[in-house]
Amino acid sequence: MIKEVIVVEGKDDTAAIRRAVDAETIETGGSAINEAVYRRIELAQKRRGVIILTDPDHAGEKLRRLITARVPGCKHAFLSREEATHKGDIGVENAPPEVIRKALDNVKTDFQRAESEITWEDMIDAGLVVHPEAASRRMRMGRLLGIGYANGKQFHKRCRMFQISREEFIEAYRRMDEEEESAP
Repeated sequence: MIKEVIVVEGKDDTAAIRRAVDAETIETGGSAINEAVYRRIELAQKRRGVIILTDPDHAGEKLRRLITARVPGCKHAFLSREEATHKGDIGVENAPPEVIRKALDNVKTDFQRAESEITWEDMIDAGLVVHPEAASRRMRMGRLLGIGYANGKQFHKRCRMFQISREEFIEAYRRMDEEEESAP
């Protein structure tokens, strides 16, 4: 059983989590999260710890930011859009059990006030910003680093939040380049 409580958006997400692992969840009911749900998340964080696993879409990322701002020290698990999409529908509920287990094995801890080893210049040099294919490159790097997709500014912030080391960043960049070279 996973010690932490996993925060998800809805009951279908809870069902998907339970197919993958033995864990308890808190359902937010989407991004219209209310005070009672915040209090349950705060209590879970104090007693057991919390892992946030939201949909890899705009609403899921907004919810992740809201919870993180309100409840510091949460852990984060990420799914890519590809892993969580079925017949055009994006959501945790669509991810296969092995993908959910992999995301939970690669949980990242939120270090809000940490300094980043990754500079904005590193982001430019890696083609993650100010590049014609920056969005798709951030999607691939986010998958390789286990921090999910975000716009350039948020991606840089996540590198800081999750204390991505320069070595991790360089290794992910190398792997991304290898994937591009081997693509047809």
